[in-house]
Amino acid sequence: MSRTRCGGRGDIHIARDGGQYNISVLTNDTRVRFRTFRTVTGPRNRAAPHASRRVCIVLLSAVGDVVHTLPVVNALKRDDPTRHITWLLQPGPATLVRGHPAVDDIIVVERARGWRGFADARRALHARQFDITLALQDYIKAGLLTSFTRAPVRLGFDRARARDLNWLFTNAHLPPHARQHVQDEYLEFLAAMNVAAEPLEWRLGPRDDGRAWQREFTAGFDRPIVSLVIGSSRPEKDWRPDRWAELARVLRTEYGLAPVIVGARTAREAATERAILAGAPGTVSALDSGLPRLTAILDASALVISLDTGPLHMAVALGRPVVSLLGYTNPARHGPYRRFRDLVVSAYGETTRDGLLCTDRRPGRMPRIAVRDVLDAVDHWRSTYARPTIPR
Repeated sequence: MSRTRCGGRGDIHIARDGGQYNISVLTNDTRVRFRTFRTVTGPRNRAAPHASRRVCIVLLSAVGDVVHTLPVVNALKRDDPTRHITWLLQPGPATLVRGHPAVDDIIVVERARGWRGFADARRALHARQFDITLALQDYIKAGLLTSFTRAPVRLGFDRARARDLNWLFTNAHLPPHARQHVQDEYLEFLAAMNVAAEPLEWRLGPRDDGRAWQREFTAGFDRPIVSLVIGSSRPEKDWRPDRWAELARVLRTEYGLAPVIVGARTAREAATERAILAGAPGTVSALDSGLPRLTAILDASALVISLDTGPLHMAVALGRPVVSLLGYTNPARHGPYRRFRDLVVSAYGETTRDGLLCTDRRPGRMPRIAVRDVLDAVDHWRSTYARPTIPR
C-alpha cells in the first residue's frame, strides 16, 4: 500500500492488487472510499476518432493552462460540431470559460469544500456519460476526477511526463516526447485523436456583456492603455515594486501611455500597487476585476507588460502585444506561444541543454531585469506593433 499526503486536507491511500487499485481518502472528519479501477498498459495509445463524441476535459485551474486548452476544445468542435464537450474547472477559471461557444457543459469543482467538493463532482460526473476523457492536468486530485468520469478511454501523458501518480488514472497515453512548450504538449492530445490543430483558435472573448463594460471602462482614457500584470503565483516570478513604479512613470510621461494595473489582489500585488500609485501619479488600478473584465481590459490594451502568469497567455490569445518578463521559468516553455517572442525580456539564461529544453526553475533571476531592459522592448513594440489610436 502507498500513502500520499495531498494538500494538507487529507491522506490518499492507494492499495494495489495485481492490476487493480483501491483508493480511499482520510480527511479530518471522514473517510471516503472510491471504487476500484484497473489501469491498462500496452500498445493502445491512440484514441479512435469515431468513439469521441462525448468528451470530458480534466483541467481545473491555472489560468494560463486554461488558455492553452482553448485551442484544443476549439479544434475538437471544429472537427465535429456535434461533439459534446464537458470541462471540469475550479470556480475562478470557470468564469473565463463560461459562455465559450465550443464548451457545452462546465462542472465546477469546489476545492474550498475539500473532499466534499470532489464527492459533489463525482456525483455530477456519474450523471453523465463520456467516450473519452482528456487528462491534461497531471496531479493526483485531477487524476481522481479523471477516474470518476468512467470513460472507456482516459487519455493522459506518457509515464515519464505524468507527475504525482497521474498515470494510474489513465488507460491510454500519449507517445513519449521530450518536454516542449506547454501549448504544444496540449496539442499532442489532438494528434492522438487524429484531429487537426490548425488553425489555432482561442476565441477568448470578450463576450457581449464584456464588450459593453469595455466601452464604459475605456471611455475615461485619453491615451492608449498599457496593462501592467504585476503579480504571479510565486514570489520568485515577481519583479521589484520600485521598478514597476519607475516603469509606470516613464510609460506615462515619456511614452504617452496610460498604465493600468491588472491582476488579483494578493498581499504581494497590493504592496506593488501601493508603490506604483505613489511613484507614478495618473496610473489606474483595476486589480481584482475578475477574469471576464480582465479579458476586456487586456483586449482594449495597446500593450501588455506581464510576468509569467495567466494574463500573459490571455494577451497572446487576444492578439495583444505583450512584453514578457521571465527569469524563474524557461521562456521557451512558459513564454508567449508563437507570437511576440521578440518582446520577451528574459533573465533565465540558456533555454536548452544537450538539445533538450531546460525545465529547471531558477530563483534569483528576476532582479537581473532592469527597467531599461523593459523599455528597450517597449521601444521595439513602438516601432513594430504600436497602434496609432486609442481602442474603443
